Amino acid sequence: MSRIQESVIVRTVVRIMVPFILLFALYVIMHGAGGPGGGFQGGVIFGAGIILYAMIYGIDAGKKKISDALDRILASTGLTIYAGTGLLCIISGGMLLQYGAVPLLPDNPAEVSKYLIDFVEIGIGITVSAVMISLFFDVSSPESEEAEE
Repeated sequence: MSRIQESVIVRTVVRIMVPFILLFALYVIMHGAGGPGGGFQGGVIFGAGIILYAMIYGIDAGKKKISDALDRILASTGLTIYAGTGLLCIISGGMLLQYGAVPLLPDNPAEVSKYLIDFVEIGIGITVSAVMISLFFDVSSPESEEAEE
């Protein structure tokens, strides 16, 4: 297969833009409880930033940033955060993700809900981004295999 000619301009723009894309993803995740956005949308943006890097700099370079082992750890960590928060609510006498039942601040359940919602959004964002990155790496062929063709 013929390789696409590398562009210094595209590489430079991506190198400059990816940190801002990832920062915006964190913003979307953290402000999802009070406005548009949330864990899923922020996770997609974060995953897209990493995928953009891997598309421009190569699959091998992308896998150096996020290895398969790290990706699995992130996916399971995000799921654990989500499920653990739901389990904490159940143990505290509420239903799944009924944040007000958790007696961390008994005189201010609204504050507890705010923090636990943010915690769940972070877990969702981590999981979604890890799954997106994993799917991208799974369907793309490594550069070493392309070179052999």
